Amino acid sequence: MTTPLDPLMLKEVPADLPVPDSVFEERRQRLRERLDARGLRVLLVTKPVDVFYLTGFRGSAGALLLGPRQSRLWVDPRYTLQAREQSRGVAVIETREALSRALGRWLRKARPRSVGYQDNHATCAELAALRRETGRNRAIRWRPVGPLLDDLRVVKDGWEIERIRQAGRLTVEVFEQVLPLVRPGACEADLAAELEYRMKRAGAEGPAFDTIVASGPRAAWPHARASSRRLGRGELVILDLGAILSGYAADMTRTIYLGVPTGRARRLYDAVAAAQQETVEGLRAGLSGGEADAVARQALARRGLDRYFTHSTGHGVGLEVHERPRLGRGDSTPLAAGAVVTVEPGVYVEGYGGVRIEDTVLVTASGAEVLTPAPKDSWFTG
Repeated sequence: MTTPLDPLMLKEVPADLPVPDSVFEERRQRLRERLDARGLRVLLVTKPVDVFYLTGFRGSAGALLLGPRQSRLWVDPRYTLQAREQSRGVAVIETREALSRALGRWLRKARPRSVGYQDNHATCAELAALRRETGRNRAIRWRPVGPLLDDLRVVKDGWEIERIRQAGRLTVEVFEQVLPLVRPGACEADLAAELEYRMKRAGAEGPAFDTIVASGPRAAWPHARASSRRLGRGELVILDLGAILSGYAADMTRTIYLGVPTGRARRLYDAVAAAQQETVEGLRAGLSGGEADAVARQALARRGLDRYFTHSTGHGVGLEVHERPRLGRGDSTPLAAGAVVTVEPGVYVEGYGGVRIEDTVLVTASGAEVLTPAPKDSWFTG
């Protein structure tokens, strides 16, 4: 698919906002307070996204040991220079041996009574290696902390919100540029590649996930991969995309009908659009994820379509495109002001197609702010 670059592609992308050292220190302090509540003074952080969140280091390997006063970041020689430049408020230690061995040596000397670890990330083999390396000090207890850091990252600070807002704007701009190319005869994979290419041209690090373009009967697959199928007239086309900017993701879905909508297509689209709007308008701090999900399901049930809604209404977005909180059945956790979530009801009819409309949304004390404000009313080409 060869098309001239739209002038918008050359628009200057806002430079990365500098992150004050105080932001990272505040995050570490909030984590220490949660550790204190559990009687823990030392935590081993190995999940790269959490190391980045707490230090600013964006390498794919490293181990952060968060202590009550000082924190240390172990990296191998591939990342030494990067860690020294990117990390804030931590001591960077280069090691040429296995991280477990270097950590074990330090812990044997420091002799903490207990060490927390990320059991939702560390493998059994990694934990076994750490136990071996600290085995000479029987006083050390390894204690799992579960989703402690996932929960900490739910409430976004101002810097994070602005990054997600910018990622949302970039996603919308690229979608609007590619929209004229969504026409009969276009190939799903070509459109997905065009969207991802233009995201990078516009300054994104890349797509937050494999861009979905699903047409005709394939639009009934909620997570369809873009294929070699060509779009046909009289079909629904789902486009699900999101850009990453400075490590933070956006997530947006729009559905297009190629031609003049039939009564069936219009009924499906109007039902999903109403469900999505009602859910966004009802979103606010204090509402539980289950209550938000129920709004979307009830809106579809009033139109006799709830049985075609086969997934949760939404999920958290930030450093990961799927993170806490969750908008789904049975989730009783109240949403917090500063959480960023998707709202994405959909209906999927086997053999025919589907409709999904999704926005990335900031939860506030009094309501919500849509961070991916692409139009939803111009949804057909006829």
